[in-house]
Amino acid sequence: MPAVVRIGQRGAAAATAVVLAMGGAVAVRYLLTDGLVRHTVTADPVADQPRLGPPPGPLTTSWTRTVALRGSAVAGHDTVAHEVADGQVVTAAGSGLSVRDARTGVRRWEYRRSGWSLLGWTATGARVVAFLQRDGHPGEHELLGFDALSGGLLWRSSDGRPATVARATLHWPSGADTVLTASADRRELSGRSTAHGSRRWTVKLPAGCRLYEDAPRPADASDDLAALALDCAGPSHLLAVDPATGHTLWDRTLGADDAPEVAVRGRSVLVSDGMALRVYDSAGDQLVVWNDPDACGAGMCPSALAGNLLVVVRSAGSGARTEAVDLRTGRVAWQRDTPAYAALTEAGGRLYALRPRLADGLLPAGVDLITPSTGGAVTAPVPFAVDPDLVGVRPWMAAAGGLLYISVPEAAPRPSGAARLIAMRGGPAGPGPAELDGVPTATWPDACTLLKPADLVTARLPVRAGGPVRAQVAGVRLPKPVACQYDVQENPAPPKPAAKPSAAAGVMRPAPDGATVSVRWVAQTPDAAADLLASLQSTQAQARRRTDLAADDAYELGPSAGTIALRVKRYIVVVDATRPPGAAAHLARSVAQNLRALP
Repeated sequence: MPAVVRIGQRGAAAATAVVLAMGGAVAVRYLLTDGLVRHTVTADPVADQPRLGPPPGPLTTSWTRTVALRGSAVAGHDTVAHEVADGQVVTAAGSGLSVRDARTGVRRWEYRRSGWSLLGWTATGARVVAFLQRDGHPGEHELLGFDALSGGLLWRSSDGRPATVARATLHWPSGADTVLTASADRRELSGRSTAHGSRRWTVKLPAGCRLYEDAPRPADASDDLAALALDCAGPSHLLAVDPATGHTLWDRTLGADDAPEVAVRGRSVLVSDGMALRVYDSAGDQLVVWNDPDACGAGMCPSALAGNLLVVVRSAGSGARTEAVDLRTGRVAWQRDTPAYAALTEAGGRLYALRPRLADGLLPAGVDLITPSTGGAVTAPVPFAVDPDLVGVRPWMAAAGGLLYISVPEAAPRPSGAARLIAMRGGPAGPGPAELDGVPTATWPDACTLLKPADLVTARLPVRAGGPVRAQVAGVRLPKPVACQYDVQENPAPPKPAAKPSAAAGVMRPAPDGATVSVRWVAQTPDAAADLLASLQSTQAQARRRTDLAADDAYELGPSAGTIALRVKRYIVVVDATRPPGAAAHLARSVAQNLRALP
């Protein structure tokens, strides 16, 4: 039978709580005068994880969780973010905090409060601090400090607010067991103890400057250095302080008036200010500058610290360029043309980079394992699709305990979407190359044989040979065409040697006024193919299941019926037809029937 206890709350009436014992965890629900709280704590131990990721080779899913986005009561704060530390994964969303065992994904503790939204969070040492605001009452807010391992509430305060919150992640800077807060007018910066919430130091900001209140990523911190963008009269400033003492380390004037995006890596700072991408060392000296206002695109450039090398991925035309800056000399140690990596992390002397697509024309995303000293990389697919253009959640990566953690946005559940967190470990090797998840290249079908002349007649298309499109993954070239383009024009132009996917994950642009049949992936097993196709449809704003196409699974993607993704056994194929009406369904049915004959 549950125990009923009385809980006293500072600044609120006493509450009656129901305490449920569940193994080593205790779930507490109590009613305050301004909202129902669900607070789960645990006494179960958790082992720390060494900073190691999986080895080179195939990857397989260890566990996965999906967190739906909820419409925040404060515009721009409906997102999900993660952090891995001390053997746990912290997930922060507008609904509250949830902490899981990093090895198993089992929930350890959580905190949620009805009628309140989490608008900021941070973690340093063995503590997590959250900032909550009452919905519809911007003047009512609280800071809450938690023990990171048990979830126990250490302190709460209605005095103070985060120094500055990154709108993209809800994260605000902290380090050295100190969380940075701001005065109401944002002209003073304070450091509070994460253990008991008391102020350790307070400093006044430079005259005419204040902290940014609402910006994508205006600050970041490590245990050694916190860097904060300041909104000043004239160009913005970048202020670096010691989080433990508040001592000003340096102050630099940036190149634009707008809020910059800031990333701290150890004691170095990367800042994109709308005019250039800059790297500052621990003394505030500018080591490198790329005079390109679009160096990072719409967000901050992915970056990671590997020893004395700061590795940065910046935009370069239609692709990207990855460069390693030696922080001792300011020189570029190496640079490579690379895919436009969506996320980057370091663990165990290796870099892990997330490819939104394994290769042009193929469905799964991929991970490059990069050697920091040379930039050499090996590639492996991952069993999910990624559309980095989906709003709400930025792709994220971390590695620890031999696992690789990846968070990616999903469109489902529609219309708000979700963040999917996948923990991956090294998988078994197959007979084929690791770049194809061990599937032999010879088992990939020829896309130009998946439609017969009679199939084209049924779809009211001219009977003529299709144009082959080939693909290559890293150093592995698929010997047979992965796509075939059919043109309905009387004098079709010769096929292009390659075709690039559209913005939607896994969808290839069709030939003008024609059709495209493309083999998107061949998985090791039918179950693996089914999971990958389900991942594809979850990235689409519109997806409708079709059960009348003789396929094991099939979806119409997009606003019309012109694009159909289907699975037969372990084969995933996308059919895209613009006209005549109904051609896509006729072709998809024919492709599914012809795939049945394959092993």
